[in-house]
Amino acid sequence: MTALATSDASSPCDAGADQDVAAAPRADCIADSAGGLTFDVTDPGGEGAAYLLLRRRDAASADEDVRLPLSPAADGRLRAALPSSVELAEGRWNAYAEVGGGTPRRLAPGVNDLRSLVDRAPSGARGYIAVRIPYATKQGNLSVRSWLRAPHAEIGELEIAGTSVTAHGRVYCTALTGAACAEASRRAEPERVERYELTADGVEFSFALRSDVLAESGPGPWDLWLRPAGESGPRIRLARLLDDVADKKQIFTYPSVRLDTAAHGPLDAGPYYTNDNDLSVRIREASAVEG
Repeated sequence: MTALATSDASSPCDAGADQDVAAAPRADCIADSAGGLTFDVTDPGGEGAAYLLLRRRDAASADEDVRLPLSPAADGRLRAALPSSVELAEGRWNAYAEVGGGTPRRLAPGVNDLRSLVDRAPSGARGYIAVRIPYATKQGNLSVRSWLRAPHAEIGELEIAGTSVTAHGRVYCTALTGAACAEASRRAEPERVERYELTADGVEFSFALRSDVLAESGPGPWDLWLRPAGESGPRIRLARLLDDVADKKQIFTYPSVRLDTAAHGPLDAGPYYTNDNDLSVRIREASAVEG
């Protein structure tokens, strides 16, 4: 994936018109391997103390806003730092410049240096995994996608052979026990669960599922989970977060297999990443076209 580029890729989840992007102050972003971000912002104008404001979409109140002081840096720009130690709730955070207590102005994206996020393997020493990826919305504004997982199960390679899908991954902030297993739960019927034996080597794991078995229930997605302590322990949503791609649904695509079922007719089945970069299996009518 491109790790150093202008932010011209938009998220399919962004909506709503915003300010004139051409007139907006711009921010270059540098990510570090610990999960921190540094913002270098062109002069937003105005007098008084300047802040970079992060506001989570659909937040219950402005009390959740995160304000980062903007201080003079090179080339007449202002710099703000979001350390990995500052928690940022999961979601999409819009970025603004706020000067002298005035109306916040949306920031436009500049260059994102995300090289440190490629093949990232955090220690998990804090007891959680923090992921922050800056990206451009489809209106051309700067936002940050944040995840906060404790513990976390990171998906790596997927091997697809016919109706078999083998997933390889790594667990963070917890240990795999001898009772560890993986699960697929039907989203429309969460009580309907298929369990899979896990092959584990330290913090690495793998398991295989059969999409034709899931298809016996008809169209509808199945969500994938890890149970590091077995059925009686916690469930961890399987996801792919530790790279530089904010929205994987349209980027990481996998082939589907055509299934002829007696009860539901022809179906297509295959793995995919959700809008939250969680791993699921899609079962849908063969004639269906995704919107």
